Amino acid sequence: MRLIFLGAPGTGKGTQATALSDKYDIPQISTGDILRKEVKQGTELGQKAKNVMDQGGLVPDDIILKMIQTRLSEPDCQKGYILDGFPRTITQAEGLDDILGQKSIQGVIQFDIDHEIVIERITSRRVCVDCGATFNMITDPPPANKVCPRCGGKIIQRDDDKKETVQNRLDVYEEKTAPLVDYYDKKNVLYRIDAAQPVQDVRSNIETIFEKISQES
Repeated sequence: MRLIFLGAPGTGKGTQATALSDKYDIPQISTGDILRKEVKQGTELGQKAKNVMDQGGLVPDDIILKMIQTRLSEPDCQKGYILDGFPRTITQAEGLDDILGQKSIQGVIQFDIDHEIVIERITSRRVCVDCGATFNMITDPPPANKVCPRCGGKIIQRDDDKKETVQNRLDVYEEKTAPLVDYYDKKNVLYRIDAAQPVQDVRSNIETIFEKISQES
């Protein structure tokens, strides 16, 4: 099962990918998570990426593609994976096609939602700097002392979750990433879901798509 979750930031791709990764025992691969790990470790790649991500921009395609190629070659990806928020440009999509060859993507799930809802979701997000646990000031607020109940780490609002940066990220998405909908639609692997629905309804929709793809494989 080789899948892509596609949609603007804050549409719930990560939340659904995590749940479905557990259920179907295939890895969730998020370039954002990989890059943030590099930032935390202070690597040269991480330092370069941080400057771009803090402004809501996209990390250069060649760096991302090398990272993805390495990750997909690891043993846990042999029976499938969920690419969470990648590719983000047509160039990345074409590069991914070259990497995969005959083992092409079987399904691309597009998370549709109004940008106003996205802005509210992202600016309400808070994250533990140590374990990555995610909270939401509206639906799942963190403890008042801003200490993570899982690991004791500090809970913060990331720079790329602030309103000005979120708007820039959405602008970048519309310019660079939205064309991927047509790209994958032409390949007859695109499925669209209403990501503004309750979380469980979205999950149910995705599981239906999973089963359909499995039966056709």
